[in-house]
Amino acid sequence: MRPTSEDQPANLAERLEHRGLRNTTQREVIYRALHERRDHPTADEVHARVRPDLPSISLATVYNCLETLVQCDLVRQVNFEREPTRYCPNLKPHAHFHDQATGSTLDIDLPPELLAQVKAILPASYQADFVEITFHGRTTTKLVPSTK
Repeated sequence: MRPTSEDQPANLAERLEHRGLRNTTQREVIYRALHERRDHPTADEVHARVRPDLPSISLATVYNCLETLVQCDLVRQVNFEREPTRYCPNLKPHAHFHDQATGSTLDIDLPPELLAQVKAILPASYQADFVEITFHGRTTTKLVPSTK
């Protein structure tokens, strides 16, 4: 899935400032790394990706930056049972397919009418703010993950 203007806020610094936070080089590099390869990396994987640009960055700083990006609604956390948290820059409503054999995670577009149907099955006194759908399984063919 390719990034679109809907996926990325017009200005990272503006979104951070709105929350009373400074934009930092670390946050910019980590945010860019998440958008360059949209493969739902773990914090360790993000750390490895940004080290060439920020050789002295610590894993703790990566975790702190990722938490800030999540709190500012710039990326989403994706959690699978007993696995490290992964990070997703796709903010549009979508599902995930988690390949249990390879550990890879892919975004699956969900038609708005399907989301409406899912929300409609809730009892009348319930309102869903968001829906998380994850498919667990194995790919039957070798998929090459998108780099964008």
